Amino acid sequence: MEFPVTAPARSKPSAQPSPQVASPSTPRLAPSLAAQLRHTARCVLAVEQGRSLSDVMPQVNADLRPGVQALTFHVLRHLGTARAVVGLLVQRKPEPAVMALLSSAVALLFDAPRSVVREGTDGSHMAKPDGPHYEPHTVVNQAVEAARQDRSTQRQAAFINACLRRFLREREALLHSVDQLPVARWNHPVWWIERLQRDHPEHWAAILEANNQPGPMALRVNRRKTTVARYQQALQALGVASTPVGSDGLVLDAPQPVERLPDFAQGHVSVQDAAAQMAATLLLSERAWAPTDRVLDACAAPGGKTAHLLEWADLDVLALDVDERRCERIHDNLKRLGLRAEVRCADAARPADWWDGRPFDAILLDAPCTASGIVRRHPDVRWLRRPSDVAPLVAIQKTLLEALWPLLKPGGRLLYGTCSVFRDEGEHQVAAFLGRHTDAVYRPSVGHLLPGLAAPLGEFNDNPPGGYDGFFYARIDKVQP
Repeated sequence: MEFPVTAPARSKPSAQPSPQVASPSTPRLAPSLAAQLRHTARCVLAVEQGRSLSDVMPQVNADLRPGVQALTFHVLRHLGTARAVVGLLVQRKPEPAVMALLSSAVALLFDAPRSVVREGTDGSHMAKPDGPHYEPHTVVNQAVEAARQDRSTQRQAAFINACLRRFLREREALLHSVDQLPVARWNHPVWWIERLQRDHPEHWAAILEANNQPGPMALRVNRRKTTVARYQQALQALGVASTPVGSDGLVLDAPQPVERLPDFAQGHVSVQDAAAQMAATLLLSERAWAPTDRVLDACAAPGGKTAHLLEWADLDVLALDVDERRCERIHDNLKRLGLRAEVRCADAARPADWWDGRPFDAILLDAPCTASGIVRRHPDVRWLRRPSDVAPLVAIQKTLLEALWPLLKPGGRLLYGTCSVFRDEGEHQVAAFLGRHTDAVYRPSVGHLLPGLAAPLGEFNDNPPGGYDGFFYARIDKVQP
């Protein structure tokens, strides 16, 4: 989930703050752009070396983290273009740390307001997304200062200065030159672009463009404590505009810190994308539920969907996750919302280790996947994934489906979901499962949700501000063979 962050401070390149004695009346100085760029480059380098931002970002100093996260997300959304431009600026590829800093600075330098539209070499037109805006000389000077502050780049400060100043002189020509490269044009790996062109021939370009925009902030209102209408009024009283979506959701016009959300600590609301909120509706709709009905959330962490199930109905819920630390997050989320479920650390693919033999009335399987549908919230995913990752994840999904299906009672229902737009992890996976099981019946479901596009089914047949994240959902009912 991409939480709202504070915009990075715009710093003057040459002014040095005078020493100050900290006191209650002395405001804290905003971190310099140089300091933020230095850490941004480190985060970008970590991603290029295969590390997730979820692991890297918590290591950044708390005072720097909001600005560094905003800058890093921006750079990763433009990294294909930035890398290609740097490749034209240098005769040979520099050291990785220098490359990361150069790419980060270039990504800030070629940014433009959304109203500025650049024509691609394929004849298409794409608006550049809004992002952090700085005067060009500020970016150059602060990037050079960032290079001097880091041992791995300090000897290349003059080289970085020369490259960035050349880019400013030749910006339009350089951008035009790299537009013919798919990875620079779309800021995704070539294999990813080709897979989307194959899987979604009519929508692949729209998906890629949506991936390069920040996702909107959506809230799920806890229906046990308030209503969507009342909570929307509470937001309006604070000057926060929102749009209802689905059964329990509100999409905010602008992201807000959770501390500003009315009664957040009291469990009145949770942060959850509108697409993720569909799970409870799809699994529980069209029948009455009793407190004795057993429901399994098979891959439950961090617990958002578990909580939504319990907000919908009194149920006997078992929430599983294979990671002990992630199970703690389920506990924390349920506690804040005033809900209870049995939470166990276990591998859902190995029922012999945890199942008591009592069948379930419903199963939610939000399976591990490539996360190709939530790239706008996790812009590092596109650069971390490899084409060889897809087949092993498809195999894990198949194993989970086969392991859990016998645990569902006849007349029960299973909702299979992934936060992926790749058909091998959605439509193809379900078609193969139905071919193997004569007691499995597919029910109308939303199928593949595509980022930024309208949902195709029933009450979800809308397009909230900013659209949905990419997801796949299929409800499968179990009948007598």
